[in-house]
Amino acid sequence: VQLQASGGGLVQAGGSLRLSCAASGNIFSINAMGWYRQARGKQREFVARITRDYITDYADSVKGRFAISRDNAKSTMSLQMNRLKPEDTAVYYCGAGRSITPADYWGQGTLVTVSS
Repeated sequence: VQLQASGGGLVQAGGSLRLSCAASGNIFSINAMGWYRQARGKQREFVARITRDYITDYADSVKGRFAISRDNAKSTMSLQMNRLKPEDTAVYYCGAGRSITPADYWGQGTLVTVSS
């Protein structure tokens, strides 16, 4: 499975960005897709995930601000990020997994920078 992430950039606090991730290869093995992020000097952390059956889960820090979605027919996933905060600044990684944990396959990171 190969994952291609896109959509990062620079935005002011309070603004919005949309990240996308496209999967290719043995996509029938994928259950969950999701996003993790890693800020400078910190460990990678879970952001959001969505299963093949569209069950979603979010980190407490992004609940109510971020929305994850998925198109199984197109093998794509998106993360709509609203009301962004400077603490959301990080490299965001697209992940996918055979189970409900989207961590078997990884895409390249995409940088999100939120200025105050």
